[in-house]
Amino acid sequence: MMMKAAEKTPSSANNTRTDILKLAVPLFAAKGYNGVSMRDLSNAAELSVAAIYHHFQDKKTLYLEVLKYTFADKAVLVTAVINTGCTALERMELLLDHFTQLISSDPDFRALVLWELLDDDEERLRLVAEEVLIEPFNAMNTLMNELAPNENNFMLTMSLIWQVVSHFETAPMCRFLPGWKADYSDPKIISKHLMQLLKSSLKLN
Repeated sequence: MMMKAAEKTPSSANNTRTDILKLAVPLFAAKGYNGVSMRDLSNAAELSVAAIYHHFQDKKTLYLEVLKYTFADKAVLVTAVINTGCTALERMELLLDHFTQLISSDPDFRALVLWELLDDDEERLRLVAEEVLIEPFNAMNTLMNELAPNENNFMLTMSLIWQVVSHFETAPMCRFLPGWKADYSDPKIISKHLMQLLKSSLKLN
């Protein structure tokens, strides 16, 4: 017998919520927050708009949960790297390797962050910064403070984070420039290059 919506167990309700998030990620990545309606989400999930509102009180709440959902696994790995017993420099190399690999493997997440920069909605930008980007920023900034306590570590941290993101976002254009090589899109190559830049700028070689 088919279970009525009102009779769904907590487990099935959680599954439905996760399914909605999974379907919403590529929609928001392709069209941005303003380009996706609750009707679009309803059609993609094959649920009524009312059913979606049962799980998320409004579109903004759903959107923030989408951002958190896409970054959940990344935050766990960031924390794991920071808690290793390696030196600060070794931890920075591990963190940069992991972060570069994760950003490379998730174009939807990159698109979501870039949409926010384009839309320039102050409230959503604050939410993205405080709820989504705070983990990698704090982790990298902590290591920067260990490696170079007398430097401007905020600027160094932001430069590293955005160099990782921009390498992948600009690759489709940069491949037409003289000197481009296919392996310049390889996360390992990018991570190694950025680590060399960091060592050189901080005179850690």
